[in-house]
Amino acid sequence: MSAILSLLSIYFFILVGYFSKKFLRNKIDEKTLIVISVYILQPFLTFWGLLKRDIDLSLIATPAAFATITITVMIFLLIASKRLFSDPKERSIFIIASVVGNTGNLGIPLGIALFGEESVPFTTMINLANIFIVYTFGVYFYSRGNFSIKESIKNIFRLPILWFAILAIIFNVLHIEVLPQIEKMLLMGAYASIVIQLLIFGIYLYAVKIKEINIKLIISVNSVKFIFLPVFAYFVIFLLPIEPLAKAVLFMEIMMPIAVTNVNLAALYDSKPKEVTALVFITSILFLILIFAYFPLINSLLGRSAF
Repeated sequence: MSAILSLLSIYFFILVGYFSKKFLRNKIDEKTLIVISVYILQPFLTFWGLLKRDIDLSLIATPAAFATITITVMIFLLIASKRLFSDPKERSIFIIASVVGNTGNLGIPLGIALFGEESVPFTTMINLANIFIVYTFGVYFYSRGNFSIKESIKNIFRLPILWFAILAIIFNVLHIEVLPQIEKMLLMGAYASIVIQLLIFGIYLYAVKIKEINIKLIISVNSVKFIFLPVFAYFVIFLLPIEPLAKAVLFMEIMMPIAVTNVNLAALYDSKPKEVTALVFITSILFLILIFAYFPLINSLLGRSAF
C-alpha cells in the first residue's frame, strides 16, 4: 500500500506541473525552476541521500562493474552516433540517455521489492556510481550541443552537486555525525528538490507534442536501453566473479528507465529538453512492461528457476 501511495504522490506532482503550465502558461518560468533545482536544491538531495545509508567499500566490485559496462557502451555509442545523427544535440542525448537510468528513486525501492532489504547495500553503491556518471559524463555530453570541449569539461566542475557528493562520501566513510538540526534542514531541501524535479517534468511534458516527437531518436535510445544494453550487460555480468544477488541487482539497475535528472541537465544546457522529456516518459512506460520479460534472465543470475 505504501508503494502505491508513493507512486500516486509522484504522479500527483507531475500532473500539478503539467496543469500549472497549461493554465498559467507564460507566468511560469521553467528555466528558473531548473536553476533553483540544480544549483540549490539538488545538492541538498545528494548530500542527504548519500548519508542515509552507510557506504560499504567492500562492495566496490559491483559499482565498478556498473561503471565499466556503462562507459564501455557509451564509447560504442559515441562512435555509432556520428553515423546515426547529424545534430550534435541529438548525438549527445543518444549517448547519455541510452545508458543512464533512474538507479536511485526507482532502483533502490524496486530492489527491495524484488530482492528484499539485503539488496540495499548493492543498490546504494550502484546509485553512487551512477551519480558520478550523470554529473560528469552526463553534464559533458548535454553541454556539448552548445559548448566547446573545454567549456563542457568546466561545466562538470561548476555544478555544486559533484562537490556535495564528494563531501557526503567523506562524511559517510569517516562516520562524521551530522547534527539533528542540520539533518532536518537537509531533509527539507531534499524533499523540496524531489517535488521541484517532478513539477519540472510535468511542465516540460505539457510542451511535448506527439507530432513533434523525434521518432528516430526515440527508437534508437529505446533499442539500446532495452535490447542492446541488457543483452551485452547480461553476458558480462554472468561471467563476473561476484555473488548471485549482486549480479541480479546489477542487471536490474542497468535496465532502469531514464531519470528526470536528464530533463534538468538538458534544459540547463539547452539540449532539446522536450525530446529528453518524451524519452523519460516513454522509457518509464516501456520499463513497466519489459521488466516482466527480463525476469528469466534475473532468475538465471540468481541461480534459480522461478521468481
